[in-house]
Amino acid sequence: MTEPDLAAAVRALMPRARQELAELVAFPSIADPQLGLEQECRAAAEWVADALRAEGLTNVRLLDTPDGTASVYGELLAAPGAPTVLLYSHYDVQPELDAAGWASPPFELTERDGRWYGRGAADCKGNILMHLTAVRALRETGGALPVNLKVIVEGSEEQGTGGMEQYALAHPELLTADAIIIGDVGNFAAGQPTATASLRGVCDVTVEVRALEGNLHSGQFGGAAPDPLAALIRMLDSLYDEHGGTVVKGLPCDQTWPGVSYPEDRFRADARVLDGVELIGTGEIGDRLWARPAVTVLGIDVPPVVGSTSSVQAGVRAKLSLRVPPGMDVKAAQDALIAHLESVAPWQVQLTVTAGSIGSAFSAHTSGPAYEALKGAMRESYGTELAMAGMGGSIPLCSTLAGLYPDAEIVLIGVEEPTTQIHALNESLDPAELEHMALAEALFLRDYPKAFGK
Repeated sequence: MTEPDLAAAVRALMPRARQELAELVAFPSIADPQLGLEQECRAAAEWVADALRAEGLTNVRLLDTPDGTASVYGELLAAPGAPTVLLYSHYDVQPELDAAGWASPPFELTERDGRWYGRGAADCKGNILMHLTAVRALRETGGALPVNLKVIVEGSEEQGTGGMEQYALAHPELLTADAIIIGDVGNFAAGQPTATASLRGVCDVTVEVRALEGNLHSGQFGGAAPDPLAALIRMLDSLYDEHGGTVVKGLPCDQTWPGVSYPEDRFRADARVLDGVELIGTGEIGDRLWARPAVTVLGIDVPPVVGSTSSVQAGVRAKLSLRVPPGMDVKAAQDALIAHLESVAPWQVQLTVTAGSIGSAFSAHTSGPAYEALKGAMRESYGTELAMAGMGGSIPLCSTLAGLYPDAEIVLIGVEEPTTQIHALNESLDPAELEHMALAEALFLRDYPKAFGK
């Protein structure tokens, strides 16, 4: 089998990939029980299971995870003596947010200006198609796969409820592998092949501030009655320094990133920062994104502007997320955030801070045979050298797998380059990235046994 044959096979499979991605995007598979979409999630899981069976995988089944969702598992263990590769992705997606803000229906894959738009088109259904296309191309050009293959496609990654992590801990023999390919990230920039070498951890807290038995007329009582919303604003402001950098008492916030540099102009373009608006924090962009803690206010429960009244609120609530770099204990960071909020609450307001979910940070070991094979595969597919980058997001399953299988190499790749706008309105996929990444993964699966045997 030669690389041109494999490249031609991937290219020929792209129309099928587009059609199947459209089928998969059509399922609004949001794993939030409050939305009542369990049947859609189950249908998406069944679609994935059928696709794995069609590619000859055996023992394909839906795993009922402890959080009430289903993950899809399949295997093809037909290469005695060859290494085992586990391919991971997830079929659940983020909510569409404001459907009216989409330029096309969020659950209808739509081509526009050379990109494919739809919720989950990149995160993470595009990565499912990356895996399927790579396996198909190998089978069409070479017959039997040169590796033993396992596939796991999760159903609740976006919700952070830990279903797959709990299942893996209870069934540690299921996902054993020599190399684990996590298809849930993307290149540093479109056309720049990248492996993500580190992930920040994440923890959430909910803070509730109360001061009054009920709302009060702001003209009659405002100025003396303690205002919970003003108290919350003061507390939130204390989490940022004068440059907008995160400051949490007890947490170091000055670490540096030693890897690839992220130019500020590229970041501004990737983040779509408005002209004239300053970036927050200090240091290199990589320091701020990948090496330091970062607090984000996810939501605040207060009356909206439209329909608001002239009232001092009796109580308010906010949800905060803290991203935590590798090397920092996530639970200790969450405790520090709670202690910080408790220490800065003004006017002796009644304060309740509730710890939410946590997910550990991850740092990959990048010197083994899997990374050697990946470098060659990316070079052949893209014509340029592999870069190593960090990612500010979190995939808690990585830390679970690293703990269960300390000898396995964990590789994070995917189609989610910065302009895909994952988790936002008008999420999209660059089909050229899908083609290149599917080819790179096929080349990796072809060449990994040779590197593994050295």
